[in-house]
Amino acid sequence: MPPFVIARNWNARLDRRVPRCPDSRRATDPRTVVTTRRNRRMARRPARRQIACMTQALSRPTPCDFPPLSPAADDARWQAVCTRTGGDFFYAVVTMGVFCRPGCPSPPPLRRNVRFFATAADAVAADFRPCKRCDPLGVRARLAAEVVRDACAAIAAAETIPSLEALARRAGYSRFHFLRMFRDHTGLTPRAYAEGMRAGRLAAALGAGERVADAVTGAGYGSESRVYEDPGALLGMTPGAARRGGAGETIRIGFADCAFGRLLVGATARGVCFIGFAEPEEALEADLRHRFPRASLVRDDAGLATTLARVQAAIAEPAAAATLPLDLRGTAFQLRVWQALRRIPPGETRSYGELAAMAGQPGAARAAGRACGLNPVAPVVPCHRAVAADGALTGYRWGLPRKAALLARERG
Repeated sequence: MPPFVIARNWNARLDRRVPRCPDSRRATDPRTVVTTRRNRRMARRPARRQIACMTQALSRPTPCDFPPLSPAADDARWQAVCTRTGGDFFYAVVTMGVFCRPGCPSPPPLRRNVRFFATAADAVAADFRPCKRCDPLGVRARLAAEVVRDACAAIAAAETIPSLEALARRAGYSRFHFLRMFRDHTGLTPRAYAEGMRAGRLAAALGAGERVADAVTGAGYGSESRVYEDPGALLGMTPGAARRGGAGETIRIGFADCAFGRLLVGATARGVCFIGFAEPEEALEADLRHRFPRASLVRDDAGLATTLARVQAAIAEPAAAATLPLDLRGTAFQLRVWQALRRIPPGETRSYGELAAMAGQPGAARAAGRACGLNPVAPVVPCHRAVAADGALTGYRWGLPRKAALLARERG
């Protein structure tokens, strides 16, 4: 009997499925022998696992078992799933046994196999498991946030900038996966984040009045030449000017009324350095003193009358933004972000990611948001035109209602 023929008394059903062939060449063909051995192995394997899987699949509810939904809401949710526009609901795929967010990048399912849920807890209670791609429960996102937080703490505690390999090894990921995770959560690479922290320590030490040499050493720089070769990229000014904190400078200040309450304008000999509004005079002046702790403030309402009028006009009618001489002080990236904000046409908005790309650093959306928060001359530098990726209004120093009002006036 040829070797590829299975004994009838061993498995009669499999014997009927394997053809008999008197051809001696096929009987000795290695491919045929391998196929026969695989069939024998499959026949010996217990069918309990397959039967259990089939039973579980058959016990899963079918679309007809679900309670009917409102046709209008049902169609709107399905449209959001197809276009991946997001929404405040979850959908489950009956045939796969998983539930996802509306913006899940997985291939869209068939309409008849979809069930909608208001919360993730409802989907879990219906015996659906979370998708591993869109992470509807946020487990992977929380784990990634903890990993990035631990890496940031390690960077802050290190005397020198740790390498990417060391940080990835500490986190337990490959360096490519760790780099992508860190960039997604901070908008910066670990190297850029470490450089920013080192520059922040330098600025804090100089602001506290330490000697330049001591501040440079304490911040982790090997020599002062690393700081003086490009001081604008680190501090937006020379280390000596940062150490002085405005010492020796005179800032004229003037108060007036605007559409949002009291208005304060501070100006140096080079131009306007601070604009504040919608707060009491004492709070506005304290904010200015915090930015220039050693500067001399002189009130000069009459001398700044023209400047105050131009700022009032810019707030009342943002479409005709004032072209005032400005004295902006910040890091090189912050200055680029503020310049990019002034290039946004009135009435239009840009996301923080788009703003970072305009500033020459794609992916630094969070850093662009921080630069908007530190903008000292809103609304002349219109940081109210920066919005979230989904168009939502977020993070305005003078309050979201005023941000919405400024945008509404520009569009009107």
